[in-house]
Amino acid sequence: MERVPTNHRLLAVCVAVMWGLNFIAIHASLEHFPPLFLVALRFALIAAPTLLLVPRPDVELRWLLGYGVGFGTLQFLFLYWGMAAGMPAGLASLVLQASAPFTVLIGVTIGCDRLGARRSVGILVAVAGLALVGWQRAESAALLPFLLVLAGAFGWAIGNVCNARAKAPNPLHLTLWMSVVPVLPMLVLALVLEGPQRIADSLTGLDDPTAGPAWLGLVYTVLIGTVAGSGVWSWLMTRHPAGVVAPFSMLVPVVGMSAAWIMLGETVSTGELAGATLVVAGVLLGSRQAAALPAPDRGLDARKSTTQRAKINKSWV
Repeated sequence: MERVPTNHRLLAVCVAVMWGLNFIAIHASLEHFPPLFLVALRFALIAAPTLLLVPRPDVELRWLLGYGVGFGTLQFLFLYWGMAAGMPAGLASLVLQASAPFTVLIGVTIGCDRLGARRSVGILVAVAGLALVGWQRAESAALLPFLLVLAGAFGWAIGNVCNARAKAPNPLHLTLWMSVVPVLPMLVLALVLEGPQRIADSLTGLDDPTAGPAWLGLVYTVLIGTVAGSGVWSWLMTRHPAGVVAPFSMLVPVVGMSAAWIMLGETVSTGELAGATLVVAGVLLGSRQAAALPAPDRGLDARKSTTQRAKINKSWV
């Protein structure tokens, strides 16, 4: 297996920290903005400069739209809705990791992936962990937010498959252009379901105590969570085998749950903690299968091949 330089490992850890803290930022924004409008606003702030400054990626339109609908629209629609409905930020960072087994199952269903023994066991372990967390949520009468975030994870999985099929030469450009897709449908949903008055109040109520942290959280989500985090991650994934880099993403729920405990006072039950351990273990077990891929250092063709494998195996991220 390729030896990853220490500074590259530190970069991977930094990305996991950025993404873990992103759930705290989302929580702060949801204290002020209605969830559906917040999704539209988040992506509009990325889409505007993207349309002006970033070249459109050389991919088929259907995969760009599929990535935007799955990863952008469905994932964040249900994630933000679930968190607004009461899903704790720390647990949301964990449940969203269900995108990993969902991605593999979708890939197997449409015939673009194979399900080996190790992946099968990993999926079963992860699903058992999610079932345990869901059961604990049901015990506390908070099952609906859990199911909403789980639906968001399924949306992420759809986006993963479309991302892999797109085979974008520049994955970051694809990620930025994906942000164009959710803006209009999410804005329409927000206007219909949340109403113009509630949206206007969130934009004009700057004297509200929640407004400052909400805008700071939004800026963090756009600049740090999306642009910086995705940019560094894409850079790492094109330079190392995906099986080496992808497991670092499992630090995200560790950071997210720890930060939520420290900053928001969130606690988890013993059962939820046991479920979290099973989810992390299951995803790590399944992702280890990619570690045997050869390192990308044998010319342009090898680099292209490794880049494609990186995007396909990025489904575990």
